[in-house]
Amino acid sequence: MARIPFNKPSLVGREFALLEDALGRGQLSGDGHFTKLCNAEIAELTDASTALLTHSCTAALEMAAILCDLAPGDEVIMPSFTFVSTANAVALRGAVPVFVDIDPDTLNIDPSQVEAAITPKTRAIFAVHYAGFPADMDALADIARAHDLLLVEDAAQALGSTYKGRKAGSLGDMAAFSFHETKNIISGEGGALTVMRPDLIERAEIIREKGTNRSRFLRGQVDKYTWVDIGSSFLPGELVAAFLYGQLEQEPAIRRTRLGLFDHYHAAFADLAARGRVALPRQPKETTGNGHMFYLLMRDIEDRDAFITHLRDHDIIAPFHYVPLHSAPGGRRFGRADHDLPVTDETYARLVRLPLYFTLGDEIDRVIDISRAWLGANA
Repeated sequence: MARIPFNKPSLVGREFALLEDALGRGQLSGDGHFTKLCNAEIAELTDASTALLTHSCTAALEMAAILCDLAPGDEVIMPSFTFVSTANAVALRGAVPVFVDIDPDTLNIDPSQVEAAITPKTRAIFAVHYAGFPADMDALADIARAHDLLLVEDAAQALGSTYKGRKAGSLGDMAAFSFHETKNIISGEGGALTVMRPDLIERAEIIREKGTNRSRFLRGQVDKYTWVDIGSSFLPGELVAAFLYGQLEQEPAIRRTRLGLFDHYHAAFADLAARGRVALPRQPKETTGNGHMFYLLMRDIEDRDAFITHLRDHDIIAPFHYVPLHSAPGGRRFGRADHDLPVTDETYARLVRLPLYFTLGDEIDRVIDISRAWLGANA
């Protein structure tokens, strides 16, 4: 039988034709025709005031950290159960990532833990939308307003998801998205920063353009452009943007397909969850997901590892997820945990991600059958 990978990048539409179009236009550097199309499409998909394409979600997070005006010694509260880029963006400014625990039901940052971690040095909250389900953004926004903090969405996994009828990417002051090949919408590498606060938009453009006011120059607002602020080369090239636009055109179909796979998994394991053999993803109240990820929570790390090995022996790749940042060497060096993080530690030890990608199709039933057989035999 063919190997079933955890993820498989897929062509979904006009990617090749748009790449040829981009080559014919004679501009391969960033901020050309296709970058502008992507910016407009992402802004529409997120209801954001502005969307700026970047070469990665990491770049978007680094831009957000600069826009937060972080300085050495400042603190930013975030979950420990996230990818390293969330914390790296803060550490690169000399600020301190402060890790707090997650909610056991949603696996998103726990607002009560955020409130307890605030100090006079706190400048921002970085909220991760785990598995594509938005965090409790109203509660976090209330905390941010009460303490005059910026609120940043790490929405790497959440394009197309909603919270109380509002779209991910419009729920905080800024949001970072990923188009890495493991995400729903892909360009190999790639990302975007969406900005909701009007007073941050012009500076975001400057930071993205190496600290220059080139965007204002191109709009005819100044007669020459020059260095005016810190920044870096956060733009992708036009070939990346052209490929991405071919994917963005198909976002509704991709989301619909992935949600169907998610629902199929959920129904297939519901009886095992009812008996307590595994736990399944729980959709937070008043949210819609985007089918980004389906996971099982096993009994413990031994159960998790044995299950992963069994699937691998049957040519199915199902990895665990993040090593908690508070326990990583970099996390201990550059950040700190506000206190013990038992839910985070337990989640790391139990979580297994099952294959989920656009072209998985009927192979999902093979994953389900082999998984259920082992879970039943090892009840």
